[in-house]
Amino acid sequence: MIKEIIRDKEFLSQKPEPGTAEDAQVAQDLVDTIMANQEDCACLAANQIGYCKAIAAFKLDDEDPQVMFNPRIKAAMKPYKAFENCLSLDEGSNVTRFDDIKVVFEELVDGQLVARQKRYTDWTAEIVQHCIDHCHGRLV
Repeated sequence: MIKEIIRDKEFLSQKPEPGTAEDAQVAQDLVDTIMANQEDCACLAANQIGYCKAIAAFKLDDEDPQVMFNPRIKAAMKPYKAFENCLSLDEGSNVTRFDDIKVVFEELVDGQLVARQKRYTDWTAEIVQHCIDHCHGRLV
């Protein structure tokens, strides 16, 4: 279901609870909402659509959205400064990002969460870091 984008900074700043396999509908709502906003949005976290859960989704070009449960950065290399906008905030901000990251997360497979680790670079690394910030209650 397509959800409204949350703009309440107090809600967005709360530390989300871990996502579980029972949160499959949250993941689907993220996918539906990111697809509905794909012209303005590369990534979304569950708290941006009203769920205080550590679940995020991102979409690259013509690919299907990818969903990550409980993502965290395991390694980060090549820092740089970036200016980012966020659908939940009125103004953009300057942030430090890393051009090369390794992320550990869980993926929902056949109703079960399966541990994964992936390396992301360039633009993908930047949007994944933005999502992970939201999954830890950090506003950008």
